[in-house]
Amino acid sequence: MNIAFFSSRPYDEEYFRNANKNYSYGLKFFDAKLTEETAGLAKNCDAVCLFVNDHADEKTLKCLSEIGIRVILLRCAGYNNVDLSTAKKLNIKVFRVPAYSPHAVAEHAVALILTLNRKTHRAHMRVREGNFSLHGLIGFDLFEKTVGVVGTGKIGEIFAKIMLGFGCKVIATDVTPSPVLISLGVKYVAKDVLFSSSDIISLHLPLTKDSNHYINEETIKRLKPNVMLVNTGRGALMDTKAVLHALKNKRIGSLALDVYEEEENYFFDDHSDEAINDDVLARLMTFPNVLITAHQAFLTTEALEKIALTTLNNLADYENKKSTVNEVN
Repeated sequence: MNIAFFSSRPYDEEYFRNANKNYSYGLKFFDAKLTEETAGLAKNCDAVCLFVNDHADEKTLKCLSEIGIRVILLRCAGYNNVDLSTAKKLNIKVFRVPAYSPHAVAEHAVALILTLNRKTHRAHMRVREGNFSLHGLIGFDLFEKTVGVVGTGKIGEIFAKIMLGFGCKVIATDVTPSPVLISLGVKYVAKDVLFSSSDIISLHLPLTKDSNHYINEETIKRLKPNVMLVNTGRGALMDTKAVLHALKNKRIGSLALDVYEEEENYFFDDHSDEAINDDVLARLMTFPNVLITAHQAFLTTEALEKIALTTLNNLADYENKKSTVNEVN
């Protein structure tokens, strides 16, 4: 079987070619995003492999169906970019990688907190320029601070454990509490209690209709003053315009993002020789108390290996008509 990879980057090709030694599929890599206009690139392939910013909407799926695509392989956990009802009507199977390395994402969230708090990124740039001043670099002890974890699936659970290791008081909210975290002393509270009590809030939710703009103009009013917000989940978990307004008014103390609502226009590509036309993103980048990385939380050797192996194994299960929990219904 042949697979067309969209939104491909050099690391995708490296890790998938290595994993493919055990499968011998035909692999075609395209740096273009999947859209209705680019779907034709998958001609003569049996499956397409997509990432977070590819669009598998109704029109695109119909184009893929017309050229014989029967399988969508998501090399990520989220599937909000796939029109599942249309895929079902067209008899296109959808598979995902639900857990590649939750440690990678959780550890990146912690790295963002440490960097933003102790301002090591600013200190590094100063020292490189011969500026050894400590002015403006004051942070705070994480010890005994209250950390609110929104969503305690695999990633949120690991993140909570790490913050417990710093001596933080960890509270959480989730429709399904983690028995492991409860046994470690994590207290589950209502959303409003978490908002009003947390010095740091980290989002680890999937993007759904209910979680869209989880942080918005109204919920921001209930946040503890000077709170640090961290989002390594999905960009649309935050109403970014509302967050920007709260930063301007000093309602939010600091912000760390690895994802952004309109990231597909910029993330994963080099735009260093262009003006940033997204006014919200451009404004966020001017704040000294905002730290943005370009959706790299997943980017570890272990995660890339697991993503490649699981993705190709999903296709093998489809070929062999094996049921798998990785199929998205």
